[in-house]
Amino acid sequence: MNENVKVFNLIILDESGSMQSIKRATINGFNEVVQTIKGVEKQFPEQEHFISLVSFNGLGIKEILFNEPVKHLKEIDEKKYQPDSSTPLYDAMGFSIIKLKRTLDSIPESKVLVTILTDGEENASKEYNGNSIKKLVAEMKQKGWAFTYIGANHDVEKFAMSISITNTMTFSANEADMSAMFAKEKSARVRYSQKIRNKENTDKDFYKDDDDEKLI
Repeated sequence: MNENVKVFNLIILDESGSMQSIKRATINGFNEVVQTIKGVEKQFPEQEHFISLVSFNGLGIKEILFNEPVKHLKEIDEKKYQPDSSTPLYDAMGFSIIKLKRTLDSIPESKVLVTILTDGEENASKEYNGNSIKKLVAEMKQKGWAFTYIGANHDVEKFAMSISITNTMTFSANEADMSAMFAKEKSARVRYSQKIRNKENTDKDFYKDDDDEKLI
């Protein structure tokens, strides 16, 4: 009998001060993502999902969860997510991607989905820069990792492309738009697991709508 495919979901979440206005929507959205992944694991029983949540701001990088089995997860709350300070996005990406990479060196057949959610551009990193992150993302994509970038209040596609990420989604920093964004994110995660089952390229057209697929 074949072993389950291990799927590692890494979420890198902006906790800078500008996220304060959408704090509740962000917490609700993350908790919906947890429920979505739990549902996906039931829908695709050959897949075993794990989740890591790393938040970041100018006060530091905070590892809220790391490779926790989704079935054991509890929701986050306002005590665990407290927006403040600036946006060291590159450092957060470098820290979390490298840590996960080292952890998975002994699990060569694993699948990885990295999701970055931010309402602003990088402005405070000290350890990493755009070029080093672009190189790191490109390297991990060659290993089969999938990357998505969800952003607001900046040129999302341009910035994501500068760090080798082509799967993007833009939202407006309000609760209604974030609710719609997380609904689309939910559908995309289901398609991602279907692609794993079908042994398709998981990093291509991640946010393609179902309606778009019908037109092909």
